[in-house]
Amino acid sequence: MMNQYSEQISSNKAAIRFDVFSKEKRDVLVQDSSFLNYRLAAVEISKNPTKQKADIVWNVDTAKKAISYNNGVLTLDGKWEEGELNKIMVTMLANEMDQVGLHPFHSSAVQYKGKLILIVGGENNHGKSMSQLEACRRGGKIFSTETTVTDEDGMALYGSTNIWMAKKRAKGTERSDLPDTDEGVLKFWDKQPEMSFVGGPLKIDFAFLPGIDGHFDTQVVPMGQYERAYQSYHSLMNFFGLNQLLSGEDGLVMPIVDTPERREARGKFCADFVRDIPHFYMMRAKSPQLIFDEIDKML
Repeated sequence: MMNQYSEQISSNKAAIRFDVFSKEKRDVLVQDSSFLNYRLAAVEISKNPTKQKADIVWNVDTAKKAISYNNGVLTLDGKWEEGELNKIMVTMLANEMDQVGLHPFHSSAVQYKGKLILIVGGENNHGKSMSQLEACRRGGKIFSTETTVTDEDGMALYGSTNIWMAKKRAKGTERSDLPDTDEGVLKFWDKQPEMSFVGGPLKIDFAFLPGIDGHFDTQVVPMGQYERAYQSYHSLMNFFGLNQLLSGEDGLVMPIVDTPERREARGKFCADFVRDIPHFYMMRAKSPQLIFDEIDKML
């Protein structure tokens, strides 16, 4: 007998439905959803879907592991690990958010001295969280940690609130290249600064791409239109899984769920979004304290 189990995963007005078909009865999709909540903002999971059609279909008992995307539906066959499922759900939910006018950026945001500062993840991540913690030490409030979601007008609506990913990652999300977070904090402070939070919607007043390295001299460079858009587009595309190897054993990758028309529209949105931010900088320094010393001078 084949059993069906369904869940609906949503963020704001965007939702995807995940249907699982298996001989074994199940009552949960993944045991640990911390990666999903870390990567995307305000994620809610319901066991009573309102969507009539599935966005993801998983045939658990199929012999060969496979993944495909056709006509708006992603199909999984065979056995998949929790971490792999979480990455797939992130891409599919981000894809849905994009279609309903919600734009998740790989970024942090902090309200500091009455201004909302966007800390852009960009092409690489070099100090986003540490910069945010230094803002908190100086009295700032966190708006978002790993993801900032804007509307079509570029207004920051809401964001993720988990500043650190869980130390023990689910299989399929392992990252030995990322340093221990506690060790990173102790490089700059005696203890982790206290954090408080602020909600939106808020207008973004200031943005910067951090570069923190003990060997860097302090450097503050205003970013032009191309560089602003280039780094911000990286942050927008971070969720679409185009660089994701989902299964290292099988070499399976995330299918392309994007379209040329939506890529073109997203590029136009990104160009307009960064043009409207009054101040946008590349900021290099040996520590987050030095970065915010420079921000204090400008604010």
